[in-house]
Amino acid sequence: MISVLVLMGGLSEEREVSLKSGAGVYDALKKSGYQAKTLDLSRENLGKIKDISPDVVFIALHGKYGEDGTVQGYLDILGIPYTGSGVETSAICMNKGTTKKILCYEGIPTADFVIITKYKYRKNQYNLSEMVIELGLPLVVKAATQGSSIGVYIVKTAEELESAIEEAFKYDQEVVIEKFIQGPQLTVAIIGNEEPQILPVIEITAANEFYDYESKYTPGMCEHIIPARVSESVNAKVIEISKKVYTSFKCRGYVRVDFMIDKDENPYVLEINTIPGMTAMSLVPDAARAAGLSYEELVDRIVCLALQK
Repeated sequence: MISVLVLMGGLSEEREVSLKSGAGVYDALKKSGYQAKTLDLSRENLGKIKDISPDVVFIALHGKYGEDGTVQGYLDILGIPYTGSGVETSAICMNKGTTKKILCYEGIPTADFVIITKYKYRKNQYNLSEMVIELGLPLVVKAATQGSSIGVYIVKTAEELESAIEEAFKYDQEVVIEKFIQGPQLTVAIIGNEEPQILPVIEITAANEFYDYESKYTPGMCEHIIPARVSESVNAKVIEISKKVYTSFKCRGYVRVDFMIDKDENPYVLEINTIPGMTAMSLVPDAARAAGLSYEELVDRIVCLALQK
C-alpha cells in the first residue's frame, strides 16, 4: 500500500478551511485503499514528517507556510514527493503582485494595478489621488499574500482608499491595488504535469458584493454554474489563457485560475491558486464531477501526478 501523509491546518489565516480540505482528502484516500495519515502542521511537529516518512505527501495547507513554497522546500530537502507545484511556482503564485508582474511579462491579460509596500506608505511615498486617476474607480485593494479573499476590499470612492489600504496592511507588508472589472467571475481548474487537462469552466455567483470568504464557505451564499453562462468565444479564450498560465508558471499537479470578464467579453486573470480548496463547497471538486471524475478519483489522480514528478 502507498502511504500518504495529508498535511492540513497549519498557521495561516486559512487554517479552518485547510482542516476541512484535509479531512475530505483523508477520507477519499482511505476509500481508495491508500495507507493515509493526517498531520495538523505546526512549528513544533514539523519533524514528524521525517519520522512518518510517507511515500508521498498530500499538501492540503492553504495560505502562508503551506501554499507559498516553504513546506515544498522542506519536503524537497527530505526527498519526499508531494502534490501540487514546486517551490518556485508556489512562492510566485502566492504573491499577487509578483504574479501580476509575470502575467504582464508573458502578455497574459490582467487588470491594471499598482503595488505598494508598508514601509514606503508610512514614508508618504505614494500619491493616492494619482492612483485613483490612473486606475479609476471602483478599485480592489488586496493583501499580497493572502488567500480565500482575506484582506480584500472593494473601494468605490477615493475617500475609502486609505482605510482599505490600512486594513490590508494588517495582513501583509505589501498591497496590490487594481482596477475593478465589472462582469462575470469564472474559474478554470487544471489537472496534470507536462500535459494538463482543462476541466469545465465554472461561473461563480455570490450573495455578497463579491466572492468573499463568507460567500465561499457559507452554504447557500454562492453558486457554481456549470457550464458557465458565457459565449463560446469567451469560454475558448479562458481555456487558452489558462493553458498558457499553467505552462508559463511551471504549474504541476492541479491548480485553479480565476478570471473576471468585462463588458466587452475580455477575460482578465485575477490570480492562480496552486493549492485550491478541496472542501465540500470547493470549486475544483465541482469541476472534476462535471468532467466525470468523482472526488475519490480526483484525489487519486492528484496523488499519482505527485508520484510521477
